[in-house]
Amino acid sequence: MTVGRDPGGRLTYDEPDYGDEGGFRVAGRAEAGPVSPFGGARHPDPCSVVMFGVTGDLAHRKLIPALYDLGCHGVLPAGTTLVGYGRRELSDAQFRDLLQGAIDDHYGVEGVDGDVCRLVLEAPRYVQGEFDDPEGFARLAALLDELDRQGSRGNRMFYLATPPSQFPVLVEQLGAAGLARPGAGRDPDAACGWTRVVIEKPFGRDLETARELDRVIGQVFDERQVYRIDHYLAKETVQNLLVLRFANVIFEPVWNRRYVDYVEITAAETLGVEHRGPYYEEAGALRDMITPHLIQLFSLVAMEPPVAFDADAVRDEKMKVLRAVRPIPPESIADWAVRAQYVSGVVDGEEVPGYRDEERVAPDSYTETYAALKLVVDNWRWQGVPFYLRTGKRMARRVTEIAIHFKRPPVLLFKDAMASGGLQPNVLVLRVQPDEGFSLTIESKVPGHDVALQPVAMDYSYGTTLNELPFSAYETVLVDAMEGDMTLFTRGDQAEEAWRIVAPVLEAWAQRPQRDISIYEAGSWGPEAADALMARDGHSWRQPTKGDGT
Repeated sequence: MTVGRDPGGRLTYDEPDYGDEGGFRVAGRAEAGPVSPFGGARHPDPCSVVMFGVTGDLAHRKLIPALYDLGCHGVLPAGTTLVGYGRRELSDAQFRDLLQGAIDDHYGVEGVDGDVCRLVLEAPRYVQGEFDDPEGFARLAALLDELDRQGSRGNRMFYLATPPSQFPVLVEQLGAAGLARPGAGRDPDAACGWTRVVIEKPFGRDLETARELDRVIGQVFDERQVYRIDHYLAKETVQNLLVLRFANVIFEPVWNRRYVDYVEITAAETLGVEHRGPYYEEAGALRDMITPHLIQLFSLVAMEPPVAFDADAVRDEKMKVLRAVRPIPPESIADWAVRAQYVSGVVDGEEVPGYRDEERVAPDSYTETYAALKLVVDNWRWQGVPFYLRTGKRMARRVTEIAIHFKRPPVLLFKDAMASGGLQPNVLVLRVQPDEGFSLTIESKVPGHDVALQPVAMDYSYGTTLNELPFSAYETVLVDAMEGDMTLFTRGDQAEEAWRIVAPVLEAWAQRPQRDISIYEAGSWGPEAADALMARDGHSWRQPTKGDGT
């Protein structure tokens, strides 16, 4: 794939070259294409998984347990070796103990399968070095050459689980050490495999820095090697959204402006910033959640049907709808976006401090812990349908969901039978977490002689039906990267377009840090200003409760 830019500075791509990269030809074996996450057995090839930031929080809480889960599911191939690279001095044995500790902390010592651990942690290797140390990367290259001969077949996945400021440094060092290209191993007897780099969010801080990061990456890696991770898109319900839309004829005909009134996308947390104060002070809710996660969910809801279910076709349609989002007018930001910060309150029965009283947070901080955004899509399908995105910390309930609110019937035949609240619209809710599943609310007759209506929910829960989900989000991310399936990963132009959408909001808030920032009590559903944002359009936010099928 060739990467360029259009006259407006946006990334552009030509038709992909299904050559030696991207998972279409691995270890000398031609493949038909990447395996879909919606079906088919998972059979990744063995590889060296090189993890930068392996001693950090993300690796400890998410990545190491996900590798263990892949072992439990019988997916992790023999010959795969985990390689850690970090500043701390650790022996291979100490590194193995660190990995074992992460698995034990996640599942409890009694809940860990020893046989699986021996498979996953068979012979982990560790390289000590600074992120900008050429000698450290030379040692890493020599180790990878050794592992190629032992069974990884020249396949290498570099996972950047570090602070975003280190992304350009690591990418440049990988390039300088000759580790960025397929078949980068210097042993002529080693198989020529693939090389991929997985990058955690955020992808820049704004449009300018996102473009600069893409420029650095593009100088070292081909776009087909770059996997910008959004673990939200790996959630089972998010993947099922496309199946729900395009495999069921009852939904697609009404998935448009004629029948949909408005759409809500919510990501609410009950936790505060915990020990991430310095990071959150730099990021804020808009950068941390809406740009990398909720806008990507929005694009899946609003995109047109792809011509095929493969990575390029799906990502092309997502890109089209992102480009159709109406620019937010800088002169009326308050009509399109709301920011707020939580003060002390009660969450789950416990008193919690306000944001400014959190550890390592400035006492006069104006960083938003809540952000709401209204988007309008100027295309044939969605003209006039508002999309509302919101995220917040210390909210009333931990929930991530997509709610499609349909219009009311044009003629009310049952006026006398309706409750005082009137006829309730149909609502399709896709619960991303914690109770993954979906529900459809419809009006139904109350049993009895009289005609009375009540809303009922037809509900499907993965946990109830399947007892356990087949793959966690990070499991899916890791195995997709191993297999070369880019469907659930963000392309560079998509990341840039997301920053383009929020750029006017970021600029306005930066120019007036103390203006128009509301407060909300911890344990509530957010500020009154967010309610007013929707009320101006005649709508209101959902307030889901535990056990609420709607």
